[in-house]
Amino acid sequence: MEALSVDEKQLPTPQAPLKRKKISNRKLQDYSWAYLMVAPTVIGLCILNLWPIVQTAYISLTRSNGFGAATFVGLNNYQSMFTDPQVLQATINTLIYTAISAPLGIFISLIVAVLMNTKIRGKSLYRTIFFLPVVATPAAVAMVWRWLLDYKYGIVNYVLSRVGISGPNWIGDSNYVMTTIVIVGIWSMLGYNMIILLAGLQEIPETYYEAADIDGAGPIRKFFSITVPLLSPTMFFVTVTTMIGSLQVFDYIYMMVDKGNPALPNAISLVYLFYRYSFVDYNQGYGSAIVMLLLVIILIITLIQLKLQKKWVHYES
Repeated sequence: MEALSVDEKQLPTPQAPLKRKKISNRKLQDYSWAYLMVAPTVIGLCILNLWPIVQTAYISLTRSNGFGAATFVGLNNYQSMFTDPQVLQATINTLIYTAISAPLGIFISLIVAVLMNTKIRGKSLYRTIFFLPVVATPAAVAMVWRWLLDYKYGIVNYVLSRVGISGPNWIGDSNYVMTTIVIVGIWSMLGYNMIILLAGLQEIPETYYEAADIDGAGPIRKFFSITVPLLSPTMFFVTVTTMIGSLQVFDYIYMMVDKGNPALPNAISLVYLFYRYSFVDYNQGYGSAIVMLLLVIILIITLIQLKLQKKWVHYES
């Protein structure tokens, strides 16, 4: 027999077909129990979250006056929405509110959480006080703040007048109404974010701080070199949830700013506009189109946050 050439030696030999491993009855039972355990959550997610999104998307393609069957109009609602100056103004107001309240609220919550994590007397009482706004209903919070910031009879302007300062019309002036909504929004979210960040702070091992003390690191150096990197996963969660909640602001605007208030156009949000078109004007199709716009904005901002987390979020290995 002739010797095989080099090329012939390198030819791959045919392999036997791979045999599929059979799943044992024990593993099959484990898989069945696993799917059974997650089934209620998946079914609830589909019924309460996914199906309403699909239904809202369909309603946004129809037109209805609140009586009778809806009429399919295709993309007419979206065409009208993109040329509606009120939708544009509401989108700008919503983004401005989110851009100011979310970062500022997270920063203040972080400072409060760090202070509440130190050894101070009565910190349990302080934690309870900061968490009280979370327990209170948004309607009650808005009414209390509306009374405090009243132009003529509010306590805030009364205190300012005692020191020679003429307080502004916090709710009725277009130049101050957004600032007022931002203050109330930050105050209401402070307690919830503080509790979440406080839980993350308590998960940081004390050995890191003890080693930093030995090296002579000060409080500021320990905060930026130890606390912030190790707390970044918790801060990422707080950032995502706070941004989504800020984009859905509605309660404080609805309860604090009257319909006839001249400053309302500077405070109106996308959710407020959805409420007005859907439940006041009975135009559910147009209101659903506004909600779909808000959904797209939330998805885009959340995807950007998920993309950027790799640059500043540090997960312990």
